[in-house]
Amino acid sequence: MITAETTVFESLESNVRGYCRSWPTLFTTAKGAWLKDEEGRDFLDFFAGAGALNYGHNNDLLKKPLLDYIASDGITHGLDMSTAAKRELLVTIRDTLLAPRGLDYKVQFPGPTGANAVEAALKLARKITGRKTILSFTNAFHGMTLGALSVTGNAAKRAGAGVPLVHATPMPYDGYFDNTTADFQWMERVLDDTSSGFDRPAAVIVETVQGEGGVNLARPEWLRHLAELCSARGILLIVDDVQMGCGRTGPFFSFETAGITPDIVTLSKSIGGYGLPMALVLFKPEHDQWNPGEHNGTFRGNNPAFVTATAALRHYWSDDALERSTLANGDVVAAELGKLAERFPGLSTRGRGMVHGLVFDDPGQAGKVGQAAFERGLLVETSGSMDEVVKLLPPLTLTGDELTEGLARLGAAVDNVMGG
Repeated sequence: MITAETTVFESLESNVRGYCRSWPTLFTTAKGAWLKDEEGRDFLDFFAGAGALNYGHNNDLLKKPLLDYIASDGITHGLDMSTAAKRELLVTIRDTLLAPRGLDYKVQFPGPTGANAVEAALKLARKITGRKTILSFTNAFHGMTLGALSVTGNAAKRAGAGVPLVHATPMPYDGYFDNTTADFQWMERVLDDTSSGFDRPAAVIVETVQGEGGVNLARPEWLRHLAELCSARGILLIVDDVQMGCGRTGPFFSFETAGITPDIVTLSKSIGGYGLPMALVLFKPEHDQWNPGEHNGTFRGNNPAFVTATAALRHYWSDDALERSTLANGDVVAAELGKLAERFPGLSTRGRGMVHGLVFDDPGQAGKVGQAAFERGLLVETSGSMDEVVKLLPPLTLTGDELTEGLARLGAAVDNVMGG
């Protein structure tokens, strides 16, 4: 528990802190899928740094090359200078991610956060097309900076901007209406009607699975329809793969299942491998219209993250073993959550790969389940417009026993809240 010696968090740290309020303890060490607190209690981590730790905490396969690099006085801060670590990463991205998938993308290193990658993508789309408006989707989340907030749906987060969020228009995400076949009818009509008053947008930005929005899944056919709609009208398609990329849904890129090729892709979170800050923007070569230094940042050259990213890609993505285990574990999660949904009225489930959500008709119960899970040594967060979803994001590298144990602890938490 937080003790008198640790009240510095309340006396000195800003009220903006959030996760520590849900998990009121002082963590000291972490390994794999586990964290330990100052009192020696162990917690199974089904949060994984909000998706930044797909390969777990302090993964030895990534730690050793990182320590070797630091010990050899390798470049730490390099801006966008050419370094050996960056060369190795670019070669690995080309040979491990792009070439096997038939993808022809240029690689940009923006500032090391997902929000900065989104900002760069929006700026580039506007530069390419000469148009201002970006279409986004209901329940979307793309970051907390102004451009990213403009294409984010959550009202509370948008209000934090303190200024009007302009040049962005929301559209209904897949399943937003009961009649899902109507999703694109209005959008297509106003785009093609010169008297609609609807300006032709520069781009559409979309998550294939909305994690923060409540684990909302876009169907592959919906994504294909969106890609075709954009292509036919000269609108760029941006896929935000910050949380759902790096294998979270099974394939490395979450859009692979739909068989589409976005114009621009944003990556961050687990792309650094070890939890080190790093982000990428990938785009088709014809879209590389940046002038030198037109989008920059002091920490866009985080070379230690290049080292761990290279190690992660080479170890986990040179074959399909991780993808297959992620899909198999996802089936286990879906089955166990389905059993809970059958037992308790007012509870449903949805997910893909290793991102799943328990959806509560009574939003207040989701928070109670999260608290009950913490008391049982399991870390899960809530998401959705009313925090009505308990979201599971375990490390992709956890063992079968750890997955079983975590699901058992979650089941006990649900039973405590809904069965009592």
